[in-house]
Amino acid sequence: MLELKDIQAAAARLAGQVLDTPFVESRTISQLTGCQVFLKFENLQYTASFKERGACNKLAQLSADERASGVIAMSAGNHAQGVAYHAHRLGIRAVIVMPRFTPGVKVERTRGFGAEVVLHGDTLDESRTHARELAKQQGLVFVHPYDDEAIVAGQGTVALEMLREQPDLDTLVVAIGGGGLIAGMATAAKAIRPDIEIIGVQTERFPAMVNAIKGTHLPQGTSTIAEGIAVGTPGVITEAIVRQKVDDLLLVDEGDIEQAIVMLLEIEKTLVEGAGAAGLAALIKHPERFAGKRVGLVLCGGNIDPMLLASIIERGMVRAGRLARIQVNARDVPGNLARITATVADAGANIDEVHHQRAFTLLAAQNVAIELVLQTRGREHIAQVIERLQQAGFDTALL
Repeated sequence: MLELKDIQAAAARLAGQVLDTPFVESRTISQLTGCQVFLKFENLQYTASFKERGACNKLAQLSADERASGVIAMSAGNHAQGVAYHAHRLGIRAVIVMPRFTPGVKVERTRGFGAEVVLHGDTLDESRTHARELAKQQGLVFVHPYDDEAIVAGQGTVALEMLREQPDLDTLVVAIGGGGLIAGMATAAKAIRPDIEIIGVQTERFPAMVNAIKGTHLPQGTSTIAEGIAVGTPGVITEAIVRQKVDDLLLVDEGDIEQAIVMLLEIEKTLVEGAGAAGLAALIKHPERFAGKRVGLVLCGGNIDPMLLASIIERGMVRAGRLARIQVNARDVPGNLARITATVADAGANIDEVHHQRAFTLLAAQNVAIELVLQTRGREHIAQVIERLQQAGFDTALL
């Protein structure tokens, strides 16, 4: 099984090749979560993900013949970019097999790092099978995204850096997909600090490691905003390490992850993808589990689709009461809409959208249902706006 010396050797190989990312306390998030939170900014790596570490460590150990032959990987995201970038940097041919549904921006970004991209299959499993076949046909070295000791050792260097900066951490909270990151980090951290607590986090829609370790049979979903940890089957190597060295596994839902993404964007001014926010989502969902502790979180990636981010921000504003939809029922006569909008303005809210509904309503024919989407300061402000409209004689309700 992997040992601390393997991870220390990986750290020596990675010196100067990947970024030793900042690891700093977030005082505001600490106040909000009830524990002292330190953030490891792996989203600041060149490819915006910790995956570079494992890829670089693996590629740096290839023999001359293997380098001449080239490498192949299967990935729809961060692993693809990590392998592509470091292979190009080291002068090694890289082939990346991606599912056909992979967003074009990820495909082009991977090509931009110098890799040959092959689109094959509708699922990751189909892509993996094809990658294995190409590896045999062309004599390429297959670089697994997580079930490889060299990959796991590279990812474990994250924990070395965290404990160097904050040696008295109580807990490390780490997102789990296939388990490469937490397996490497747990190996390093437990060797340095046997008493440290290692907590893994999975999304409720992809609880493969939880099922494997706890013997549960939780159903698996088809999609999640944390696609970086949407893995159907954990690695053999990683599962064995998690079983031995990880203290607990927690599940978070989509709403927790969305809230964590928005918090990091607003408070820390840093952009993370769904998987990168999973650790903070666990603190949000299980505050009692971490109360008063010194907690290290890994912001493991920052590659998120801009349209998805826009949707998450809007939904976050709705949850916070800063974006609200109300319905005002009024007589359909000239001047009433102007009175309604003036009342909203006087109450200090801003109107985003206005929609008149005359046909699809049970109101009397002379009446109109007016839906307003408002920018507000919070839930208390929404109540004040509704009260002002009601005082003005308009039947108003929150939708």
